[in-house]
Amino acid sequence: MTISVEKRGAVAIVTLDRPETRNAITQEMRGQLYGAFEQIALDHDIRAAILTGANGAFCSGMDVGGMGRGGVTGSMDRMYTLNRIARAIHTLKKPTIAAVPGICVGVGWSYALACDIVLAAEKARFAAIFRNIALAPDGGLVWQLRQQISVQKAKELVYSGRIIGADEALAMGLVFEKTSDEGLMERAMELAESFAAGPSIAMGLAKRQFDLSWNAGFEQYLDMEFTMQPIASRSEDHEEGLRAFREKRKPVFKGE
Repeated sequence: MTISVEKRGAVAIVTLDRPETRNAITQEMRGQLYGAFEQIALDHDIRAAILTGANGAFCSGMDVGGMGRGGVTGSMDRMYTLNRIARAIHTLKKPTIAAVPGICVGVGWSYALACDIVLAAEKARFAAIFRNIALAPDGGLVWQLRQQISVQKAKELVYSGRIIGADEALAMGLVFEKTSDEGLMERAMELAESFAAGPSIAMGLAKRQFDLSWNAGFEQYLDMEFTMQPIASRSEDHEEGLRAFREKRKPVFKGE
């Protein structure tokens, strides 16, 4: 298996593990990665997820060995499998963290930015390297960049294909926090466990609100928000939150 899924309590750790290519994604890995996030979506015991890479790298993008085959139909099939992974990560109704230990380029960067939080080790490096093989970005990269930085900065990164380090990515707002190389996974687990201890239904709705806020006008947003709070108010976690508030104690949420 080149994609592994490990459960640590309520946290799932999805690891890209193909060290000979710095975790470049093959056709087989696409199916495994999509399947991993579909499994996480349906496993109610998992309440947060970490996406990372093995052996000091996150992902060096797509494996170029399979590119250019099958004509237009083959290219469309490849795009379908790539984009459904981006959707599975981005739309997961659970908090997601990308823990980036090293190189993170091409569609690997797309998938990291599809997560809610990006943590970068000191050795982390990011690049939109698509121009080097005369392709436009995929996996939703331009959309993600456009949400988080200015249009001009995003265009410069895509047009140049240059590599940026953890400090520059942090300064741009593309990374939430920089950690030491050895402390990356510890910090990722600390965050993931804190998110997993929260009220899952309410947090999933809040995540949806962030998505809606990018694309809807204020009145549209309020209309959609209007339908969400009644759902959260019927949850067991809401009742537990009220009890804990009255009893002056910390709530124990179960994701129900």
